[in-house]
Amino acid sequence: MNDLLLLATLLGGPRHGYALKKQAGFLSGQPDMHNNLVYPLLRRFVENGWVSKRKADGQRGQTREVYTLTAEGKKEVLRQAARFTAREASSESEFAIRVGLFGLLDGAQRLAVLQVREEWLEQWEAKFERMQAGMNIGEWGGEVVRFLRAQMRAERDWISGLKRRLKKQGTRK
Repeated sequence: MNDLLLLATLLGGPRHGYALKKQAGFLSGQPDMHNNLVYPLLRRFVENGWVSKRKADGQRGQTREVYTLTAEGKKEVLRQAARFTAREASSESEFAIRVGLFGLLDGAQRLAVLQVREEWLEQWEAKFERMQAGMNIGEWGGEVVRFLRAQMRAERDWISGLKRRLKKQGTRK
């Protein structure tokens, strides 16, 4: 997930490391992505040819490394965005990143992402239903399970709306 998130952040154009860690952190719901994660990833991206780097003057006279997505890097973003297995479907963040990158994916890839996530939600909602029915989880445990099931139903409704939107867009092409 961190690879895709950081690479996708560069789709907006060149950025220096500090701006990347702030933007990637924001997109993942954190204050920033930690240096010990960002800079080793950027080093690997440069080694793989997905990102190029150059030195540039900073605002206060310092030198900064500016990172730019290469053509190979754009292909890698597309490859990673299109790969969405049951493992990735178990992560709300992985799913949100993929939906955020729908502009890069074709209609079939978008529908596949939605279908895999919807199937995962259905499985987990059924597990929670069995838990609620078959276990004594108490009043407050029951509240948590009801809340989680409501969240899952709300997300499934959202996915249904996205599918309708994709179907409608497909008829206009």
